[in-house]
Amino acid sequence: MDDRTKHLHYVFMNYDPEFDRLQSDRTKRGARKVEIYLSKKHDDLLAKKLEPGTYSKTLSLFIVDAFATQITDAQANVLRSAKEVRIVEKNQELA
Repeated sequence: MDDRTKHLHYVFMNYDPEFDRLQSDRTKRGARKVEIYLSKKHDDLLAKKLEPGTYSKTLSLFIVDAFATQITDAQANVLRSAKEVRIVEKNQELA
């Protein structure tokens, strides 16, 4: 398999007290703050760990502090080693 082939991976983050604090505000304004905070946090992690233009974040999952990204298996290993990351899982397509 070509190591440059990109696959969808889900990246779940470690516990973040700021995320917990923001989630306690159940208003629409509070929900928007969570979205902005997590989207920036996920973007910053990708920018810090991977080369620009080599990945594509497809979505942030605001309920669980996670995101999906199109990356290579080697890039997934880089993210797995980040202290902020709890787990990285490759999307498994069912036949």
